[in-house]
Amino acid sequence: MSVKLHIKKGDTVIVNAGESKGQQGKVLEVLVGKERAIVEGVNMVSKHTKPNAKNPQGGIVKKEAPIHISNLQPVDPKSGKATRVGRRVNADGKLVRYSKKSGEELK
Repeated sequence: MSVKLHIKKGDTVIVNAGESKGQQGKVLEVLVGKERAIVEGVNMVSKHTKPNAKNPQGGIVKKEAPIHISNLQPVDPKSGKATRVGRRVNADGKLVRYSKKSGEELK
């Protein structure tokens, strides 16, 4: 069973809870089954890697870890603050997401 999520790849989001609270970034990937998202520059973890073709030296690599969707809120295009998301049918008859704060459409 798939659930409709309020966040999509490419959205700019703010983290509203957890260790990375207050940080802002772009969603790189959404893991729908796990209800998590990977956000650019947020929730960084150190990963120990063996030497391989991509990283011949090996060592410790910093990378983004998935963060739960409930801890993310999209950024309002007008004010730049966190907002809730609604869905409505636009003039073309297409279902679009919009910011509850300003009423503006989210891309």
